[in-house]
Amino acid sequence: MITILEAKRAGLFGKGKLIPNIIAGVIVGVVALPLAMAFAIASGAKPEQGLYTAIIGGFMVSVLGGSRVQIAGPTGAFIAILSGVTAKYGIAGLQLATLMAGLMLAAMGLAKMGAVIKFIPAPVVVGFTTGIAVIIFVGQWKDFLGLPAVGGEHFHEKLLQLIEALPQLHPTTTALAVLSLLLVLFSSRIRGLGRVPGPLTAMVVVTALQASFQFEGVATIGSAFGGIPQGLPAFTMPTFTLTQIVQLMGPAFTIAMLGAIESLLSATVADGMAGTKHDPNQELVGQGLANIATPLFGGFAATGAIARTATNIRNGGTSPLAGVTHTLTLVAVLLFLAPLASNIPLASLAAILFVVAYNMSELKHFFHIVARAPRADVAILLVTFALTVLVDLVAAVSIGVILAFMQFLRRMADTVDVQALDAEDLKHDLKDLGLTRLPRDVLVYEIDGPFFFGAVENFESALKQTHSDPRVLIVRLHRVPFIDSTGLQAMDVVVQTLQKRGVRVMLCEANERVRAKLWKYGVLDRLLAGDYAERLSEPLAKAVKPAATQTMAGGAEQPAQP
Repeated sequence: MITILEAKRAGLFGKGKLIPNIIAGVIVGVVALPLAMAFAIASGAKPEQGLYTAIIGGFMVSVLGGSRVQIAGPTGAFIAILSGVTAKYGIAGLQLATLMAGLMLAAMGLAKMGAVIKFIPAPVVVGFTTGIAVIIFVGQWKDFLGLPAVGGEHFHEKLLQLIEALPQLHPTTTALAVLSLLLVLFSSRIRGLGRVPGPLTAMVVVTALQASFQFEGVATIGSAFGGIPQGLPAFTMPTFTLTQIVQLMGPAFTIAMLGAIESLLSATVADGMAGTKHDPNQELVGQGLANIATPLFGGFAATGAIARTATNIRNGGTSPLAGVTHTLTLVAVLLFLAPLASNIPLASLAAILFVVAYNMSELKHFFHIVARAPRADVAILLVTFALTVLVDLVAAVSIGVILAFMQFLRRMADTVDVQALDAEDLKHDLKDLGLTRLPRDVLVYEIDGPFFFGAVENFESALKQTHSDPRVLIVRLHRVPFIDSTGLQAMDVVVQTLQKRGVRVMLCEANERVRAKLWKYGVLDRLLAGDYAERLSEPLAKAVKPAATQTMAGGAEQPAQP
């Protein structure tokens, strides 16, 4: 209801605003009709379940989501994971996984994780998106060419069997598929069809041909699924066991993560097109509630659909009214036109998915990263892509994110500089003490950057370059924004080791947060000068003075005076 209230406050339900939103909603509903059925079939569900998903999920996201113009429903990005879940656990398992994913999405939104999801690295997103596109493309060969069913659990097994079956293609089916593909791509150039969505034109024309001539051997929704039931879905409470919940935890998490990425990406694109600003946390809550509701009414996973959202905006959609109208359009199709769907050839829907796969593949972006990005990012992209295609989306996203995280830590560690400072570097601090050089047997090191576990090696390596122990080691911390437990442990070990060798360690210029952690961990308790902890936030000059006193007391030369 938040988006509706915001739209009302913005005057989007006023005079002159209703008709454009209704028109946009009808157009989007027409666009969604063939896509919803195609995505359902590709996911292992029935075509009407795609419509149920678009109706229930689309309505709830429009009303409860964080974007005024978001259009939700089944999407191509989900096909790879959903088809695998359906094949292994059946449609009931898919619906249970969807419900669990909805709970996870709602929890993410309530935990204010909307902004975090957007930080998943581009090579990972592009890698699994392109991989999904390849899976969709190859997965539609059977219906596009009229090939016999193939087995095999893994992608490469199915691909090899499809290649072996190519000589058995059905000519009529292939001809209808090619005609559909041409209409999807070029029908908008035909006079009078410019504003009619290509997928709808292809589906209507090819369905009319099949209904008129009843081509033998052409698979249709009627022959494959018995048609589409006329009427709205009934509420059904799923039954499940604890074992099923445990088995589906991984797939459900993947659906939730993919849904979060897709919906927030779509909402971000919508902001750029419509000049709006979505609420990412509310969007996750809305997506979560939608995915909890859709399986209760026969549907499956839904998320924000970039193409349909963009269509909504281009045609004048500015408020949730367009999204609601889109669902009402699909309801009208179910109530009045469902019997006509029996003659829709599966080849026509396969052709539509060919275009969807190409559009979502981001091939230009993929090859741009391969050609121009750093080698580590290219490796992450290729690994994520290969795992998506050859293993599964769960492994691809998990390993891709882990590799990207490790690469980020490596780069962060490389930015942390630990160096010894000489009299020239410290001339201003020494001048305050009336000195021209550092006292003998005093070394000053400076840590520049976050002192976390990835940077500890830099610190230890820098200290090893000291060939003889000084009397006093001063460590400047004014450029350290934070320190983690591994950094604290390393600092503690360094203090203990040097103290055993007779070296006095002094820390200075730490900020309040770092100072508090040093106290809590016990590092400051180990410093020889019990009162020195009070000087952690004071300038370096006040640390050099007691260091100079100690070296002179130990028999070293008195430093030259200016």
